[in-house]
Amino acid sequence: MKKVLAIILGGGAGTRLYPLTKLRAKPAVPVAGKYRLIDIPVSNCINSEIFKIYVLTQFNSASLNRHIARTYNFSGFSEGFVEVLAAQQTPENPNWFQGTADAVRQYLWMLEEWDVDEYLILSGDHLYRMDYRQFIQRHRETNADITLSVIPIDNRRASDFGLMKINDAGRVVDFSEKPKGEALAKMQVDTTILGLTKEQAEQQPYIASMGIYVFKKDVLIKLLREKLERTDFGKEIIPDAAEDYNIQAYLFDDYWEDIGTIEAFYNANLALTQQPQPPFSFYDEEAPIYTRPRYLPPTKLLNCHVTESIIGEGCILKNCRIQHSVLGVRSRIESGCVIEESLLMGADFYQASVERQCSIDKGDIPVGIGTDTIIRRAIVDKNARIGHDVKIINKDNVQEADRENQGFYIRSGIVVVLKGAVITDGTII
Repeated sequence: MKKVLAIILGGGAGTRLYPLTKLRAKPAVPVAGKYRLIDIPVSNCINSEIFKIYVLTQFNSASLNRHIARTYNFSGFSEGFVEVLAAQQTPENPNWFQGTADAVRQYLWMLEEWDVDEYLILSGDHLYRMDYRQFIQRHRETNADITLSVIPIDNRRASDFGLMKINDAGRVVDFSEKPKGEALAKMQVDTTILGLTKEQAEQQPYIASMGIYVFKKDVLIKLLREKLERTDFGKEIIPDAAEDYNIQAYLFDDYWEDIGTIEAFYNANLALTQQPQPPFSFYDEEAPIYTRPRYLPPTKLLNCHVTESIIGEGCILKNCRIQHSVLGVRSRIESGCVIEESLLMGADFYQASVERQCSIDKGDIPVGIGTDTIIRRAIVDKNARIGHDVKIINKDNVQEADRENQGFYIRSGIVVVLKGAVITDGTII
């Protein structure tokens, strides 16, 4: 794998994940209590012995830079690195990244310098565990110019993805990006060709691209240099290349979730608490997911009732009830609270008990969740200050709302409390 260079696409503005992306790049969004989304593809690379990794981003990249710099330091005896390449204006190109392909094109001058055979293009907002060695091995065995990682998919979600048809040799012969209606029906295929049983093939009659590609080095350079107006891999570069190049499909037959929306992000996090077996597990010694070591103390629970939940390190919970929830690092929950089906991202810092008491005495609200508060079906971003006797329960079952001046949004019926928001005592949402 020394001849492979990984390029992780940090995504656009992350509008579908807003307001979680209000102050951070999409790959820097916290997940599972202690990780960031970027940790998933970077860990997959490290576990696959791919140690040359670039991350391309252009929006709110400060926290992403900080996380990567603190987390991934390879020894000076290897060529390994994880480096952020932010969009920049140059005399040759005064524009920001115009799409996934354009982002790679603008840094081709740097990527070309590496003595590699393949470029592995990854996405920064997916939750999955994959051994890229098998993927690249298949790419080499079939002498493919481009190999796409694919999953079989059902009718309900098919129109959200780039779909393809393949022949008996696994070569992609037709491609359609997010088709609807008649165009969608035309993309149905017999997915037993991928090794599915007849029953599975009936339920999942489409082949969807995961947005994970391997390119031969010279093929990618040629495609990006020839058609400068083509700015996106999924919509333009790959469909255009289908006629002239050998494009192969590689079946990924495991859990994979694109967590690009608030609802998908919320569901993916809470699914981690499922019993007896969650669809994705962070408890795999063979292929661990890495993140920044924080050297936090253990979590302290004082007379709490906790069921089906994940609790990050460094939390203090007092006399409260937590059910089917994920609590991030340094979460502070006061007595009498009920947290149900919620994702709390925790805090970036501790407030000393003297400071907390001073805040309360002055009428201010300390970081964390105040006494006798109920939070149900919500996402609470980092460093939020939620007062005493607050009810975040979406009592009117509102589906969509923008209340930025009040410190929250509602997306798909899920209340999202902004990073650093202050929700005063007695508030009912």
